[in-house]
Amino acid sequence: MRLAFVGKGGVGKSAIAGTFCRAMARQGHPVLAIDSDPLPGLAFSLGLTISDAPLPDEAIEDKPEGEDGPRFRLRAGLTAADAIEQYAATAPDGVRFLQFGKHRGSTGRALFRSQFAFRQILRELPEDRWNVVGDLPGGTRQPFTGWGDYARTILVVVEPTAKSLLTARRLSRLALDDAHPRRIVVVANKVREDEDVETVARRTGLEVVGAVPWDEAFAAAEEKMAAPIDMAPDSAAVQAVESLVEQLSEERIA
Repeated sequence: MRLAFVGKGGVGKSAIAGTFCRAMARQGHPVLAIDSDPLPGLAFSLGLTISDAPLPDEAIEDKPEGEDGPRFRLRAGLTAADAIEQYAATAPDGVRFLQFGKHRGSTGRALFRSQFAFRQILRELPEDRWNVVGDLPGGTRQPFTGWGDYARTILVVVEPTAKSLLTARRLSRLALDDAHPRRIVVVANKVREDEDVETVARRTGLEVVGAVPWDEAFAAAEEKMAAPIDMAPDSAAVQAVESLVEQLSEERIA
């Protein structure tokens, strides 16, 4: 399974993505959590105490002169699978976590080196080893400009607000123009009543595959930058995400 969560900033996609990863790992699936968001989020939702897990500089080298391809790449002899085994952080339940590197006061050479190598890993990683679950930055840019190419399914997280619904509609239009054959679906978040799900389906024009209810315990975990599945394991929101994992896993098997 290769999927990525996207949506308007602040809609709750990182908390849902982190919970999804943990729940999937508890079902016995190997999970690689991928974070290309330059702002903190997914690491804490997974239950890690670090904010990111970038590739170290030693894993990356300049492309040799005369060689085709991007300016930077993984060092010679280091495969994508090796890079995950060596450098991805290990979160609770065995989820592995990789992040392309946060902004730390510089947007120069080190950051670009990390980005090129990060994308190389996603291109070359064997599909039969990991279930890849990504958390893309908020907005409409990344899913269809190369950063989300690894995902076979894009899950747009939508809350029933005007701004979130508008973002989802723009994402659906971009999906129609995208050359990559992918499934674009919606997860309705912060649902307070059945009409909210109907509104999301009607206003986005996309299939709603899951509905996560508004849940004070889930929100409290987000505010404390903690994993909802640890802080509120019996909450209705966590249970809804667990159901989404089961549903998508069964669809893949079918």
